[in-house]
Formats: sequence, C-alpha cells, structure tokens
Amino acid sequence: MTISQEREAEILRLYHAEKWCVGTIATQLGLHHGVVERVLGQAGVLNPERPPRPSIADPYIPFVKEILEKYPRLTASRLFDMVTQRGYAGGPDHFRAIVARIRPRKPAEAYLRLRTLPGEQAQVDWGHFGKLAIGRALRPLMAFVMVLSFSRMVFLRFYLDARMPNFIRGHVDAFNFFQGVARVLLYDNLKSAVLERRGDAIRFHPKLLELSGHYHYEPRPVAPARGNEKGRVERKIRDARESFFAARKFADLADLNAQALDWCTGRAANRPCPEDKRRKVHEVFAEEQKRLLPLPEVPFETAERIEVEVHKVPYVRFDLNDYSIPHTKTQRTLTVLADLETVRVLDGAEVIASHPRSFDKGAQVENSRHVADLREHKRRARQESVLDHLQRAVPGVTILLERAAERGANLGILSTRLYRLLDAHGAAELQEAVAEALVRQTPHLGAVRQLLDYHRRQRGQPPPLAVELPADVRVREMHIPAHDLNTYDQLSEDTDDNDTNE
Repeated sequence: MTISQEREAEILRLYHAEKWCVGTIATQLGLHHGVVERVLGQAGVLNPERPPRPSIADPYIPFVKEILEKYPRLTASRLFDMVTQRGYAGGPDHFRAIVARIRPRKPAEAYLRLRTLPGEQAQVDWGHFGKLAIGRALRPLMAFVMVLSFSRMVFLRFYLDARMPNFIRGHVDAFNFFQGVARVLLYDNLKSAVLERRGDAIRFHPKLLELSGHYHYEPRPVAPARGNEKGRVERKIRDARESFFAARKFADLADLNAQALDWCTGRAANRPCPEDKRRKVHEVFAEEQKRLLPLPEVPFETAERIEVEVHKVPYVRFDLNDYSIPHTKTQRTLTVLADLETVRVLDGAEVIASHPRSFDKGAQVENSRHVADLREHKRRARQESVLDHLQRAVPGVTILLERAAERGANLGILSTRLYRLLDAHGAAELQEAVAEALVRQTPHLGAVRQLLDYHRRQRGQPPPLAVELPADVRVREMHIPAHDLNTYDQLSEDTDDNDTNE
C-alpha cells in the first residue's frame, strides 16, 4: 500500500513526539500495521530484520504459494475457500491482503513509442456508430477509418455495413483521398482481413490479398493483445465519435459523408501533428504524400458480383430488395453487379437491366419498360388463349376471321366478342350462325349476332342473359363443366314416387 508523504510524516511525528506504539498509530490512522512498520523501518527507527508477529495464516502460506505457482491468476476468494476447507479460521479481508503480498507478480511491460518513416505505414479499422433507418430497413452505420502513421492524416467514411465489399471500397476511397498508398497497412484481427490465425501462421482473406497485390502494399495484422501497435487509428475512431459524430445532424448517408470529408480536410487536418507540435497535420502530410506509393492506372473493381437464380417471376433479389428484368430472361441464372449507386443485371456479357440501388427492405425497384412489356405479353397471351379455344370450339370461325382481316377488322376485338357469344349461346349455335354468315358473305360480328338472335326466336327460346363476373382474373378464368339436366328429372321422379306411397 502506498501512502502520501504527509501521512508518512504524521506516522513519524506520532512515534517520536507522542511516543505511540505501532499498533496505536495503525488503529488511529486506519492503516495496516505493516505499513506503519515499513515507514518506521525506512526511517531507521525499527529494525527491519525483526521477525513479523505470528499469524493464524502462517501454516497456510506454503500451501497458498504452491497453488499460486501453478495457477498464478487464481482469485483470492477461491483460495480463501480452499484454506477454509483446510481449517483456516481467519477473515477474508485479512487473507486477501496476505494473498496480494505473496502472489507472484508479472513485471509491467514497458511499451516503446512507435515511430515510422514518411509513407511507410497506415492503420485501418472499423468503428460502429449505431443504426440508420432507411425506409423499412434498419442498417448498421459503420465508419471506415484509415490513418497515416507518420503525419496522422485521417480518412473517415461511413458505410451501411462492414462486409467485405464495403471494406474494399473503404480502401479504394482512402487511397484516392490520400492520392497514394502506404507501404504497410496494419489491421486488427478482424474477419475482413484475417480469416484464420494460429500463432504466427496467418491466412488472409483472398479479396484483401487481391487488393494488396493491385496496390503493391503489405497487409500486416497486429499481434494479439497489442493495442499499442494500432493505437493511432483507435484514437482517431474515438476522436471521430466525440469530435465529429456527437450531436451531428445529417439528411442521409451522402450528406454525412460530405460532412466527414470536410472534417478530414478541415479540423482533423489543422490540428498540431503529434510528431512535431510546431506544424499542422496537413503540413506534415504534404511531405509524406510524396513518399506514398503511386496509384495504379486502373482502379480496383469494387462492385459486388453475385450469381442469382431467376424463376418464373421477372425479378432478381439483391440485398433485401427486388429488381425487375425483362420477362424473356426468366428461368435462368443471371449475374448481379452492384456498387453503391447502381444495380446492373447481366445475362452473360449482356446488360439486361440497370436500376438505382435501394437500401430499403422489401422494395420493388422496377423499370417501366419491363412492366409495360410484361403487361403487353400477358395481354397477347390471353388473346392467343381466347383465339385457340374459340377455334377448337367453332371450327368455322377461322375462315370468318380471315375474311374479317381482309376487310381490315380488328381481330383482337373480334375474337374477344365472339368468345363472349360462345359463352352465351354455346358452340353449336355459334357454329350455325358463323356458317350462315359466311354463306351470305357477311363475315362480321353484327351479322353473326343477328343470326343468333333470329335462330333463337325461331326456336322460341328467350335471349341469353348476360353474366356479370367479378374483375378477379381467377374467377373469370375458372372453368365450370356443364351439368347434366337429366339428374333434375330424376329428382322429380323420386318426389312423385314418395307422393304415391303416401
């Protein structure tokens, strides 16, 4: 226990001037008697070699030392339970002080101040800044931070997750911001950088290795439990949280990133450089920027590329949302290429759809042309279905349609209205009317309708009643087979028999 110089002077005064004994001084000052003895011994008053007073814990100290040699991090409370089971009758507080005195101590490690050359090193990490609501989606707001170790110039940009595509985008955006690349990039042991680590054996993420090969830098993870090796980027994440993000208002992600860029080139760049307090960070960066590796002529591709299976519905699913495609491209595997602004859909090398990217959840992003083409396709399909059914039920209608086409009639409208007459009058009556219209050389709808009405009047039948169906296509397309009316006669006969029996 360490005490102040004032307390040490008080101990010496009470011992010499007031003639108090060690126990009285310890009791009145609220100190352990060992502390008082140490102060007096350092002043040459007490003989430091004198044997300590016997304690009820003395028989258990060898046992405690033996256990601590095997398990140096075992807690004092667990050791107290062990010696209590072996007969120790003392209190836990006194025993805890004994354990603290005899526990083997690991010497505190001294950390060297890390210094780097200009352009030699940068440090990279993610920072979590809560959630951002976009429509029905709640996306994690992540800050990508890269700090040049020599000048302390910082790059800060926010993304909507910390997955590998955004990790790569953060690097490329940072390199463009610095207009160069440090020779070594330090990473924490995050999954975006290191897939597996066993001792010194490290397996980097293949995409990160591809990125480092493109920009010619060395990816280097920090050693486990060595926070001092990456302290510069961790401090900048804390600064971004406290000096930039706290109480910050922004309209959307683009607005937030525009403000972050102003912070990087403004306040963060105008602070004194820790390595040279006489100069600003941006002044030291101007010197360091010349030592950075140059950017390659071709930038690294940051678009996400995934294969998607398309079924009957002409949409592809990507990142919680659906994007329309031409209806002719269903039932196949397509490729989605997406950056932060655009989602493109490819069939082989052909771009078949391009949409603005949505970060909502469950949204349908549609191209009006895709929807119009699909509706037109459905309309034609319905017409073809109507015509096919009409020609099977009434064979003579084919010649009627050919003659009508020669007269310039609209075959789509004509087919639909003939189909309605088929529903109202039946195939036999319509076939009879069509055949007679062809004989009379009047191949048009009005003639067929007049002949149907004429034949019904001749047979003494009432005109058919129009059936109004709901707009639901499932009801309109429902097929109901005709019922045999003889079964109703059978019901009448059964009723007559019952009356006779009575």
